[in-house]
Amino acid sequence: MSDAVRFLVQRGGFATWGELVEATGRSEFDRAVRVGHIVWVSRGRYGLPGLDLDVMTAHGLRGVLSHVSAALWHGWEVKTLPDKTHVTVPRRRRLATPPTVVPHRSDLGSDEVVDDICTSARRTLLDCLRTLPVDEGLAIGDSALRHGVRREVLTDIAATIRGRGRPAVRHVARHADGSAANPFESCLRALALQVEGLQVSPQLRVVGSRTTVRPDLVDTRLRIILEADSFEWHGDRSALRRDARRYNLLVVDGWTVLRFSWEDVMHDPAYVLDVLQRVVDARTQVLRGRGRTA
Repeated sequence: MSDAVRFLVQRGGFATWGELVEATGRSEFDRAVRVGHIVWVSRGRYGLPGLDLDVMTAHGLRGVLSHVSAALWHGWEVKTLPDKTHVTVPRRRRLATPPTVVPHRSDLGSDEVVDDICTSARRTLLDCLRTLPVDEGLAIGDSALRHGVRREVLTDIAATIRGRGRPAVRHVARHADGSAANPFESCLRALALQVEGLQVSPQLRVVGSRTTVRPDLVDTRLRIILEADSFEWHGDRSALRRDARRYNLLVVDGWTVLRFSWEDVMHDPAYVLDVLQRVVDARTQVLRGRGRTA
């Protein structure tokens, strides 16, 4: 897997030209485009190939893209890129399902379909939040807000949903935040939300004695900072030095800084949860001790 492809996978399927070039270098970006590993999507955004094939697959089945496949069509980043195309067809339609398709049956209204290609933003959010694990749902909810979907859409979905998936939908609708940078950060926040006593917010400005930063996730009460350490070009020593100095200065100012890799957040959540709970317990004891001696 090339560096450009790996970067796009970790970013949820999409990135801007500037982000790709900064992360992987101009020559690697040009090579990946030339051989078709990444493709132009729109307005300076690039993604992984496959969306056109998804559209043709849905059209061939006389259905529309839905669920995660529709989220990608809308340009939203996702936690996990699907290996099959999600297609929704009418309930009574007979369908010989190809092995590359995940079928869904629903009689969609005209306001739930965009250009006869995919489900609307609202319907896509409802389908994804109802069927996906909470971390994947939060990643899509964050991304939808980040790309212009109004919060009122999520609020309305949470208020009107009935039946299957209702708790998960309402949880994501309550916590979705468009200021989250990418699905990696969203998934780390989904884990943090499970930790008792931890209350993190994304992209808060932290003013220290010698540095001002905007970390990925911040708990101001416990003075805990969580950083989702995503892919960086391994040859950029200046970036490594800059980050090391920044984190050291935060520690000097009394912050506890935790850095988590993409692999741990995505594939070893038990480790992440254990670390977070231990740190929260330790910081809480320190605060209680200060209260007794004050």
